[in-house]
Amino acid sequence: MAAMKIKLFVLALLLSTNWTSAQELKCNLQINSDKIQGSNKSVFTTLQKDATEFMNDRRWTELTYEDNERIECTINIIINTAEGDNFTAELVAQSRRPVFNSSYTTTLLNFRDVNFSFTYREFDPLEFNISSLNSGLTAVLAYYAYLFIGYDMDSFSRLGGTPWFQAAEEIVTQAQSTDWPGWRAFENDRNRYALISNIMDEAFRKYREYFYTYHRLGLDEMVVNATNGRARIAQGIDVLREAYRARPTAVVISSFLDAKNDELINIFKKATPEEKEKVVEILSTVNPSQAARYDQINKK
Repeated sequence: MAAMKIKLFVLALLLSTNWTSAQELKCNLQINSDKIQGSNKSVFTTLQKDATEFMNDRRWTELTYEDNERIECTINIIINTAEGDNFTAELVAQSRRPVFNSSYTTTLLNFRDVNFSFTYREFDPLEFNISSLNSGLTAVLAYYAYLFIGYDMDSFSRLGGTPWFQAAEEIVTQAQSTDWPGWRAFENDRNRYALISNIMDEAFRKYREYFYTYHRLGLDEMVVNATNGRARIAQGIDVLREAYRARPTAVVISSFLDAKNDELINIFKKATPEEKEKVVEILSTVNPSQAARYDQINKK
């Protein structure tokens, strides 16, 4: 599955071939309107249906995806306020991929977006043009669609997600000229701008390369040889500390740990004493608020 995706990716870039393909995403999108008073909530039912179709029925790349290769992801939108056609919300975006030759699924992205506002009129079509944004709603959905694909491709090939991260970055650039929140530098250090800025920053290139090592050479290898796969994950984990020391507030690192904390603990519970000591020390440095949690690695 990974080899086929990589081959098609390279051919598409080099030959500019128009591939016919199934859609890339298998997105479970949910709208939670519990905070909104009133009995008539049909607009939220319609919004959930429209947004789900927007994510799943649109072609986001020129790659060929079989149905069983579609990227599993979830978007949970919690509506905080509703005034006519204007809404404020927060959003949690997650994506996953299967680990080679196993039934285990690993989380790639787990990101909470707390500053999301949009306008939506029931039954109006959801439209998107990357070069001319006209909807805060579809801009956010498209941004996460490209992130899901970028993270997936980065886990299968070294820096393989770059074209789709560039597309997400272009959305951020276009959104700078709007008054929609979540897209600007310095608005806060955990918004959409900050995340894609970290991903595309050359300072985090080693982290992205480790992201590939972690998944393709680590997790995927563990089914065949758990010792070798775990050793590769441990060997490269210094990258997290290096990135943290350079940029202590980097959201790309904290979001990685949000996705991987439980997984890392489970992986290294069976590690050598040397691996355990190294991993616990690094994780506790990078994420000190979770230091007690990482101590579980040392428990038998």
